[in-house]
Amino acid sequence: MIYGYARVSTATQSRDGNSLEEQVAALTAYGCQEIIQEAFTGKTMERPAFQSLLGKLTESDMLVVTKLDRFARTAIQGVQTVRDLFQRGVKVHILNMGLVENTLTGNLILTVMLAFAEYERGMIVERTQSAKQVLRQNPDFRDGRPRKFTDEQISLALDLLGSGKSYGQVQKMTGISKSTLIRARRTQ
Repeated sequence: MIYGYARVSTATQSRDGNSLEEQVAALTAYGCQEIIQEAFTGKTMERPAFQSLLGKLTESDMLVVTKLDRFARTAIQGVQTVRDLFQRGVKVHILNMGLVENTLTGNLILTVMLAFAEYERGMIVERTQSAKQVLRQNPDFRDGRPRKFTDEQISLALDLLGSGKSYGQVQKMTGISKSTLIRARRTQ
């Protein structure tokens, strides 16, 4: 049986041909009979759907992924997983690399490519951290999720609370949750 595995880090990821739809289309075109999809970070091998798939694979099955970074992020984890699959008689095909062979040369190529994938991941993290350091120099920069309400909206809601309205009434009027109002009141 030919199994395909498609993964994105987030449900909305769609860069560089890595969207779930693009991966599934490529796996379908290859001839995968069953495709497992998952939105889960690649930083860990503790991906539930991937682990379930690994447990399902038996001798003469084939595991197909579109790109190496969909499969593993660290060279050690990737090599261990592929070696385990080889020992069980499972073939591994990475569409942008080709069939990974259970030979010295195949293992060398896989190890080098996994090392590059790990290096690339490290570079992405490094660039992200560098960009955040530059942004943090701006006094208006806020790390994390963007604020849902402006300072003016919060101020208006606090004024309504101050005029005798209940938290429930203010929430209905403004859409600002009680917990947000309580936090805003504490920082006043």
